[in-house]
Amino acid sequence: MTVRPTPGLFTDVRLLLILFIAFRLMLLIAYEPILLPTGERGLTMGGDFLTYYQLAGLSDDGAYPYQQWWSEFPPLWGYLQILIYQLSRGSYTLFALILGSLLLIADVAILNLIRLIGGRLHGETTGMMLAWIYALLSAPLVFSWWSFEHFAAFFLLQGLWWLLQGRDSASAIAAGLGALTKFTPALLIGAVIRYRSRPQAIRYLAITIGIFVGIYALLYLSSPNASMVTASLVAQFGKASYQSVWALIDGNYSTGNFAAPDVDPIAIRFDATAATTIYGNPAVIPGPVRLIAAGLIGLWIFARTRRYDDKGIVAFVLITLLIFFLQAQGWSPQWLVQIIPLILLLFPQRTGVLIVVVLSGLAFVEYPLLFIRTGDTATPGVISGELLTPYVLMILLRTSILIGVCVALYQLLRREIRHG
Repeated sequence: MTVRPTPGLFTDVRLLLILFIAFRLMLLIAYEPILLPTGERGLTMGGDFLTYYQLAGLSDDGAYPYQQWWSEFPPLWGYLQILIYQLSRGSYTLFALILGSLLLIADVAILNLIRLIGGRLHGETTGMMLAWIYALLSAPLVFSWWSFEHFAAFFLLQGLWWLLQGRDSASAIAAGLGALTKFTPALLIGAVIRYRSRPQAIRYLAITIGIFVGIYALLYLSSPNASMVTASLVAQFGKASYQSVWALIDGNYSTGNFAAPDVDPIAIRFDATAATTIYGNPAVIPGPVRLIAAGLIGLWIFARTRRYDDKGIVAFVLITLLIFFLQAQGWSPQWLVQIIPLILLLFPQRTGVLIVVVLSGLAFVEYPLLFIRTGDTATPGVISGELLTPYVLMILLRTSILIGVCVALYQLLRREIRHG
């Protein structure tokens, strides 16, 4: 006798959430993060949690970001890591558990937003299936224990959801808070300018930019060393190219670092000039040139957009995000946490899922697989020798896929649809 699954089993949101959360918590129990004299162990090994912990530990000596040392990230994350460190009383395991738990909450919110936005775009059944697909993906799970990218992805998707609902003020607040975590959620502004009236767009910009500028103004006023605030603002844009086609052109074959291998990466945070010191070859194509070119492409797409429904808004957000990432001097694999939900939402077919799987596979082959093997070479941390060919091919393939997605999005935006 054949027993068929109950159809309602896959439409039960509570069951989805239970399995999603339980899977991650059971992994945590099996691979608990711990810091031993011999090194880091557990789920966080290979990620940035230890660096966050070490930077937050500077607060033990009264040193804080934007005050006594610079941070490459905006202040919402800069101070959250210190709060978590103080709550953990200096225990790395507890620090990782608290941070991982907060990221799990953000990931659950992302899962639910995929369901809601997917339901709005394609119907409730498809929205639910997209949530199940996201729950089974490896990249969001791994990166939730390697970085804090899920916070940025949450603000981006929450701001987008509120924008689709017409709750522009709430969306603007989400974009502003997101920009204080990472800059990318502020890219929602592009879709607002394209899809809202001028008064609505001005109000949105005023809220988002007001939140961002207001917090940084407070930092400048309160900091005993304003150069640390400035260094924090420009740090991400002052690095040498890394893990991108621009890095291949420049001849830089390492990850994005702020210090040479023989320099203490924590100690340099007290030197504001270190934030803009290039450790690698200078850019062959300067950053402003890339940014202007990306801006011109964006304006061309902006002018030729003909789709004015909800799917058009989501597509415009994703193409803006991808153009921004493609023009950046580097590539960070954790950016997939922001990209994956939007690709699933816009391409809810086998093709979209395969794109996500391939991009995830390329990310993990690049790091940690290839970069770990540089430890056996004459230049640890730098791709060279027989590793160079597969490394170059992977970067070219990943870039080609992202460009292909942009072309598909442009074609979608060219379809003249006013409602739906």
